[in-house]
Amino acid sequence: MPSNLFAGPHLWILLIVILLLFGAAKLPALAKSMGQSARIFKGEMKAMKDDDNTADAAAGTAASVAPAPAAEPAPLQTPPTDTTAGPAGTADTRS
Repeated sequence: MPSNLFAGPHLWILLIVILLLFGAAKLPALAKSMGQSARIFKGEMKAMKDDDNTADAAAGTAASVAPAPAAEPAPLQTPPTDTTAGPAGTADTRS
């Protein structure tokens, strides 16, 4: 592949083909729309970088906050014993 593709006569041929395809009247409008597109693209890229920076800053502040100490687990409780049960698990019917 030649390294000087857009130099010398190649550039002139390319410019003449563009002029024939689009016409002299449409070239300023084409350049204006390309400039607006580039401006919009740059603005969107800047907005994306700002969003990333604010997200990183928010994540950094959330990570720098010390986590709360874990609560100590409650001691295990034994179920209450049923004092009304008689021998062999029969319930006392006295009231």
